Amino acid sequence: MAFVNWLKRHFVVIAGLFTLGYLLLPNVIVTIFSFNDPKGRFNYEWQKFSTDAWTDPCGVSGLCDSLTLSLQIALWATLAATLLGAMIAFALVRYRFRARGAVNSLIFLPMAMPEVVMAASLLTLFLNMGIQLGFWTILIAHIMFCLSFVVIAVKARVMSMDPRLEQAAQDLYAGPVQTFLRVTLPIAAPGIAAGALLAFALSFDDFIITNFNAGSTVTFPMFVWGSAQRGTPVQINVIGTAMFVIAVLLVLVSMLISNRRNKQKA
Repeated sequence: MAFVNWLKRHFVVIAGLFTLGYLLLPNVIVTIFSFNDPKGRFNYEWQKFSTDAWTDPCGVSGLCDSLTLSLQIALWATLAATLLGAMIAFALVRYRFRARGAVNSLIFLPMAMPEVVMAASLLTLFLNMGIQLGFWTILIAHIMFCLSFVVIAVKARVMSMDPRLEQAAQDLYAGPVQTFLRVTLPIAAPGIAAGALLAFALSFDDFIITNFNAGSTVTFPMFVWGSAQRGTPVQINVIGTAMFVIAVLLVLVSMLISNRRNKQKA
C-alpha cells in the first residue's frame, strides 16, 4: 500500500523520466556506436571499442564537405528567415491592414502542408523559371519553410508583451529607435532566439525538400542517406554525437545565464 501511494505521488515525475529516456535512447545508441570499430561496411553491430573515428572525423570522402555545406545553408537560412519572420510577426501583431486574417492563415500552410508537396511545388517553380538547381535553390527553399516557424515563435512572444513598457519609454522622451532597441527588442529577444534555433535545426536536418531541389549538390542529410545504401561509416555517428553535445551545452549555458539573471534581479 505504501508503494502504491508513493507511486501515485511521483507518477508524473516517473512518467516524465521514462518519456525523456525514450526520447534520448537513439542519441545514446548513436554515441555508443561512435566508438565502435566495425569489421564490415555497416556500423550496426558492436564489435570493438575504438576512438579512430573521433581522431579522424573527416576520414570519409565527402563527409566534411557536405557537413560544411549544410552548416552554411542552415546559417544563411536562419539569418534570412529570422529577419523576415520577426518583421512579419511584429506587423501581424501591431498593425491592422487588409488581408491580415488571410496572411495569418497562409503562415500556417508550410507547417501543415506535407513536405513532399512543397518540395515538388518548388521544384516545378525552379524548373519553369529555368533556375539551375544547387546551393541557391536549396537556400531559397529552406528560407521559405523555416519562415513560418520563426513567425509563430516571435508572434507568440510579441503578443505577450506589455505595450505600457514602450509607452513608458516614450513618456521618458525615448525616440522610436531607442524604444525599439532598448525596450522592444530585449523583451522580444527570447522569442526571436527560439525561432532562430528552430529554423537552424530544421534547415540543417531537412532531407525531403533538399533532395528535390538540390540537383547534384550534396548536403549532410543527403550524404547520410547515400552512405546508408553502401555502408554506414562510424564518422556519421561522431558528427551526430558532436552536434547533440553542442546542442545540450548551448541549452545548459542558456539555463545558467537565465538563472544568474533571475538571482541578480531577486
